[in-house]
Amino acid sequence: MNGPKPTSSKKTTSKKRKPKKPSVVEHPLSSEALFTNREIGWLRFNRRVLFEAEDARNPLLERLRFLSISSSNMDEFFMKRVGGLKRQVAYGISPKSADGQTPSQQLASIRQAVIPMIHEQDRCFEKILKPALGENGIFLVKWKDLSSREREQVKKYYQKNVFPVLTPLSVDPGHPFPFISNLSTSLGVTLKHPDREEKLFARVKIPKVLPQWIRANPESSDFRFISLVEVIRENLMDLFPSMQVIGAMAFRLTRNADSEHDQDDTEDLLEMIEEELRQRRFAEVVRLEHGPNPDPWMIRFLMEELDLSEEYIYELRGELDYSDLNMLYELNLPRLKYEPWTPVVPLALAVDDAHSFFGAIKDQDHLLHHPYESFSATVEKFIRLASEDPKVLAIKMTLYRTGDNSPFIRALIRAAESGKQVVCLVELKARFDEERNIYWAQELENAGVHVVYGVVGLKTHAKTSLIVRQETEGLRCYAHIGTGNYNVGTSRFYTDLGLFTAREELTSEIVEFFHFLTGRSLKSTYDRLLVAPVNMFPRFKAMIEREGDHAKAGRPSQIIAKFNNMEENDIAVALYHASQKGTEVDLLVRGFCCLRPRVPGLSEKVRVSSIIGRFLEHSRIFYFRNGAQDPLDGEFYLGSADWMYRNLHARVEAVVPILDRGLREKAWEILQLYLKDQRQTWQMTADGDYQQKKSNGDPGVHHVLMQLTKQRIKTIEEQNPPTES
Repeated sequence: MNGPKPTSSKKTTSKKRKPKKPSVVEHPLSSEALFTNREIGWLRFNRRVLFEAEDARNPLLERLRFLSISSSNMDEFFMKRVGGLKRQVAYGISPKSADGQTPSQQLASIRQAVIPMIHEQDRCFEKILKPALGENGIFLVKWKDLSSREREQVKKYYQKNVFPVLTPLSVDPGHPFPFISNLSTSLGVTLKHPDREEKLFARVKIPKVLPQWIRANPESSDFRFISLVEVIRENLMDLFPSMQVIGAMAFRLTRNADSEHDQDDTEDLLEMIEEELRQRRFAEVVRLEHGPNPDPWMIRFLMEELDLSEEYIYELRGELDYSDLNMLYELNLPRLKYEPWTPVVPLALAVDDAHSFFGAIKDQDHLLHHPYESFSATVEKFIRLASEDPKVLAIKMTLYRTGDNSPFIRALIRAAESGKQVVCLVELKARFDEERNIYWAQELENAGVHVVYGVVGLKTHAKTSLIVRQETEGLRCYAHIGTGNYNVGTSRFYTDLGLFTAREELTSEIVEFFHFLTGRSLKSTYDRLLVAPVNMFPRFKAMIEREGDHAKAGRPSQIIAKFNNMEENDIAVALYHASQKGTEVDLLVRGFCCLRPRVPGLSEKVRVSSIIGRFLEHSRIFYFRNGAQDPLDGEFYLGSADWMYRNLHARVEAVVPILDRGLREKAWEILQLYLKDQRQTWQMTADGDYQQKKSNGDPGVHHVLMQLTKQRIKTIEEQNPPTES
């Protein structure tokens, strides 16, 4: 029978028992004691972003950008996460989150967390950034602050550039309530006919095609800007002559972008995504934001017309859309920005002919770290040279978010037109990039590229490309496996890793990986590659369990994993068990993490950190000590997957081992710099909150990596001076 034995009043002469080591504790998976809430974790991440706007150690215009990022992050959160939860409530389905909350409970928790955050955004703008901008000659003013000359200039600008674009829409029996698009800012106007008593509603859309801030004094050395919303508000009588304008209120809508389509039930994925995009324009409203001191009559009117309850109404005391302030970043004021960074080109790849470039990859693997090392001069060049090289027979590539005017698309089209075999997997379901990806898919197909849309029922998130080249000794494959998208724009401010390799043990499996993507291959065994949803989850879980066994046996045991978000319950439990056996675990998780670190008896050896700063942390790298005395003899992996349920079970992902010892040394150095950082790091506490490390003069890991990359290239150049011709 289990349980404590009854105590005796008699004295005993037996020796005291040594306290038992804590055993592995089993916990229910849906337990508040075991996991934190994903949605609240994401909001805490956004609060860390907002802190960068408040932090006076950052240049002023960069702080303004962080405020803009926190604002646009919130837009996306409401479209995706709140929209999905709201739909679950509407459909009467109540799946519980990992911490045991129903959708309704999560929506209530979200509102409770969001309100103080938006007030903090407004406080940051009004009390911190606006005064600091003024101290640096940038003034954001109201109409009443303009001089008579400035009013005259702004009025002239309004009459010529704004007034003709505006379309006032009134609501009455002959004019139905107008459609209001997602994330559009409007002025709601309360009108009254001079001979009647009833109030009328009219809406004036603020056109996004125009600058949202107008310079009031172009000829002055100071910068004085007034918002377009303010200018339109002050000139409403021009739009409603002879009517009485009782009041005006700026407001903004957010619509649901959470898809309810089931890909398995569609015969034509392209057609389904196009229809979804059409429907998204008219999706339900999940948030109404409005300015301060609202007109109660107008609020009630909007709630009724939009079918909204009070929990989806948010009052903002500052600007409705802080991303409009991005235009101020374009001012020629370098002293208020980060010092420009020019990515370094690795010397071995600083060649412009295909023979030398592919030869450098054939000689040895290359680990690229962007944006410290150039993306354009390495990854983009890889595809460009392949498209031009007559020895290249085939190019295969996955595209998730490629951006506008993509050089990769142009290179693939050139390759197809020159007769090469070109295959491109375009992920149509990349959220908010669907329309762009549909366009590029059709452009590629028109050029003769074999375009596929991935594995049915799975979103393809892998970042892989493969080149097949005819060489003297026969066909040779070259591959790139990365952590980031093939997107030149984001490569300048996302930190990502990429591996160039011509190793047959890796490229042969990448060939089979593309067969899985394009030909419904059912291959389930990969020796080197970790492929989701095939073998990645069981392999990761087994490696975590192996570390626990090493620790229990007294061998070196350590796990370091860096990725964007963490939400896979079984992986979290495996980490708990490894920690209880003695494994040291460090997780570098930029966004939310549903695992609880440092819980006595559960996760005492698990530490979770978040790095926020100049660049967006996007790289995924995994390290397992595997009993090795020398840490460089451990196992290193990089790839596209986070430790989230969707990445490991519901997406196609690829993770590759780093086999070259020199590259493992580089990867180890990167991880150690992140772990030692004292400037940009926030440490997660057991309750899911975060505390920022004390800086002590540390310049921050991003600055350290920039300097280290420059120094590394300089050292190589000094060791290999150019020979005289």
